[in-house]
Amino acid sequence: MGIAAAAQAKESLATPADSRNPAVEGTAITCRNVSVRFFTDQRSVTALSEINLDVDRGELLTLLGPSGCGKSTLLRAVADLVTPSTGEIRVHGSAAAAARRRRDIGFVFQDPALLPWRTALQNVELPLEVADGAKHKGKATPRELLELVGLKGWESSFPHELSGGMRQRVSIARALVSDPKILLMDEPFGALDEITRDRLNEELRRVWRDTGTTILFVTHSIYEAAYLGQRVLMLAANPGRVREIVPVRLPETRTLDIRETPDFVALAAYLRRVLENC
Repeated sequence: MGIAAAAQAKESLATPADSRNPAVEGTAITCRNVSVRFFTDQRSVTALSEINLDVDRGELLTLLGPSGCGKSTLLRAVADLVTPSTGEIRVHGSAAAAARRRRDIGFVFQDPALLPWRTALQNVELPLEVADGAKHKGKATPRELLELVGLKGWESSFPHELSGGMRQRVSIARALVSDPKILLMDEPFGALDEITRDRLNEELRRVWRDTGTTILFVTHSIYEAAYLGQRVLMLAANPGRVREIVPVRLPETRTLDIRETPDFVALAAYLRRVLENC
């Protein structure tokens, strides 16, 4: 597909204020002129440069770009794990640090990082225990969250008794237990086999619809970014910067079969073309 054809395909797949959920009002995340620089003894490295971004409440935004473009750094800045060198990040109207203290943000890493001596249920309960033993105040109990991610009946299982995909489901339930308004996911399915990854993609969209949580999802997979996202944030490297934000017009109720449709194929081809120029 040539550049002109790809642009035409993009135009047919995108709508102005597009496929984001019109029933959810307000902005969850605002980044204004955000830059992040890391300093060593010999030089400074600009990981992110002048990032401007608005993420709607309840949106599922995927982040796609080459290695070293700052995808993970952007997630960590939103979570207040990295401090921007310049610019400002607002989360639900307040500073990222305030959102972190309110436990508005949940984080899922590529490694589930479960405690091996605790059962699945006990791992999900851990954030509540760390929070000064506070009583659970979320919309769902740890047991209900395990059921939500498809692990009913596995509550008493230890991590070594679970498959890689099941362990990642536990980590998602653990991230949701504090009822965060925003879920940040840093390549959570990257280490899984293709079949398991596909199943968890479907599972994640179901959980997202059921909870209404705002999700930022980092991936290296064009197909995963297109399948999951309502929009795709394309980042270019050296330094990390916004290359393009691609709105997606695909049915909100999706199965994996959608990847065989002409609309999906055209979208994936366009994302690949942009990625090649990042």
